[in-house]
Amino acid sequence: MDPEERFVDIDYRTLSAEALRGLIEEFITRQGTDYGAREVTLDDKVEDVERQLKSGDARVVFDTVDECANIVPRR
Repeated sequence: MDPEERFVDIDYRTLSAEALRGLIEEFITRQGTDYGAREVTLDDKVEDVERQLKSGDARVVFDTVDECANIVPRR
């Protein structure tokens, strides 16, 4: 399947605040990112991902095969 058919861009602004927060939190905890020596709160991580979405550095996509949403870097 062509990736353009499999992955559909979703405008994050169309998601409810609760749905967006849930998607971002799931993304953050799935990644298990190490932020180095200093502790970073979940709220700070959520704000960082929100900034990336607003700036266009990241986007929300829906995978039509796996039927799930994800946050990915914009290329």
